[in-house]
Amino acid sequence: MAYLNAFLCGGLLCAVGQILIDRTRLTPACILTGYVVAGVFLSAVGLYQPLADWGGAGATVPLTGFGHALAKGVEKSVAEQGWLGALTGGLSAAAGGITTAVVSAVVMALIFKPGDKR
Repeated sequence: MAYLNAFLCGGLLCAVGQILIDRTRLTPACILTGYVVAGVFLSAVGLYQPLADWGGAGATVPLTGFGHALAKGVEKSVAEQGWLGALTGGLSAAAGGITTAVVSAVVMALIFKPGDKR
């Protein structure tokens, strides 16, 4: 059941993104940023954790899950360090994802020739 729930949750998030691409004039960057903000917002109002519990990797791997990780890191850090934790908690919680993205980008740039699309 966990695999089915992850597939349904992740598939629904991807389908919403595809609908936004097809039906609106939003750029992919705006949609990606919106997904991160939506994850933070849904975490703040307490709705994302139940979704993550049900959807597993289907909820935690997409960009909404990255926003959720940022929000949970800030929440934990503020509880431990006070308001200074609001500046450091999100980066501490999401450091693995950020590092993976940067290292992957560098490796791909070394393997392929980056350049403008023409």
